[in-house]
Amino acid sequence: MLSLSQARALHLAAQGLLQPPRRRARPADVVAAIERMRLLQIDTIHVVARSPYLVLHARLGDYPMAWLDEALAAGQLAECWAHEACLVGASDVPLHRAWSQARGQRHWAHRHAQRMAQAHRPQMDALLAHIRANGPVRAADFARPPGDASSSGWWTWKPEKRWLEASFALGELMVARRERFQRVYDLAERVLARLDPPYAESAAPRGAAALRQRFIADAVRALGVAQAAWIADYHRLSPAVGERELAPLLDSGELLAVPVRGWQVPAYVHRDHASLLEKACRGRLRATRTALLSPFDPLVWDRARARALFDFDYTLECYTPAARRRYGYYVLPILHRGELVGRLDAKAHRAEGVFEVKALYLQPDTPVTPALAEALAQTLADTARWHGTPRVRLARCRPAALAPLLRAHWRAAPGV
Repeated sequence: MLSLSQARALHLAAQGLLQPPRRRARPADVVAAIERMRLLQIDTIHVVARSPYLVLHARLGDYPMAWLDEALAAGQLAECWAHEACLVGASDVPLHRAWSQARGQRHWAHRHAQRMAQAHRPQMDALLAHIRANGPVRAADFARPPGDASSSGWWTWKPEKRWLEASFALGELMVARRERFQRVYDLAERVLARLDPPYAESAAPRGAAALRQRFIADAVRALGVAQAAWIADYHRLSPAVGERELAPLLDSGELLAVPVRGWQVPAYVHRDHASLLEKACRGRLRATRTALLSPFDPLVWDRARARALFDFDYTLECYTPAARRRYGYYVLPILHRGELVGRLDAKAHRAEGVFEVKALYLQPDTPVTPALAEALAQTLADTARWHGTPRVRLARCRPAALAPLLRAHWRAAPGV
């Protein structure tokens, strides 16, 4: 039987967040981290670094953000609809393309795309013909109709953007690369032709049931330890995963059922993590990592899972009216030595070189210790420097006793 802390350590180890990196990051580590997580969710908000870069920073430490864009352009990664819009390893592209067809209307993006195609198929076909003849395009290459002041959102985009996104969701287009985070769309056949490793349609299991089994196993592998109720959300499977679907994976030994103290349901561990499970049971997985997490990090995107594993109730409040926010606009959970000990509302002022911490909140039961203050001060300084905003400015802090300890560390560090 695993204790809760041992289950948590196994989860962190599988996600690459148990301990700090042992060496400086290399370009190949970006792809390896995404393959380990199975997917990397994309989000465009950039009050600090955009989410995919921040998720990787929590695992790799200091690395050039350009490495992620270069891996996509080189065909080592591809974009698709999975948990949401995500980057996946090239070897997983056959799975996601097959699943996109198998699941059909179950994903909102596919439903929108189908409706768009029904209403605008001739225009979409003309746009595909334009790309075939002239090469990849961005939505920015097309002018907005005169008098159209629409801003954002699927149904307020200019027509070409809607048609591009619909063709992307339907698998007719893929993202060849990004330029200043803008998608550059090309025909799927041309993007698939340069994937590394090469695209092989036969690599995907045949049939929806077999594909679901593959995604179930991959989700458990990525999570390290998982209750059945957590599995479907990872790849947005529908309906939820139940005991009947898990039975063949248990019978084959691909998944192992493990009790966790305090849980009323079993946990599941992938056989690839058998050695990690053994270490966890012996208390030999030691969590030493301190990191700031993106709101779209797999560690926290499932609210129920974060509560069960970390006793941490997290909600992204950027879509909540300002008057109703409890913690702030873009709040980053704080991971420290195996626990989620708090959260901070931050903003990177790139022109000024300032990383502003508008508010920092520790969990009510987290004691203010010199070790926590030192680790948090160093993590904030490292993250700020990686952003290109090396000066840290702290406003509110709860408890207040933490603020002078943090500032004392920064005063002793030149340039912070």
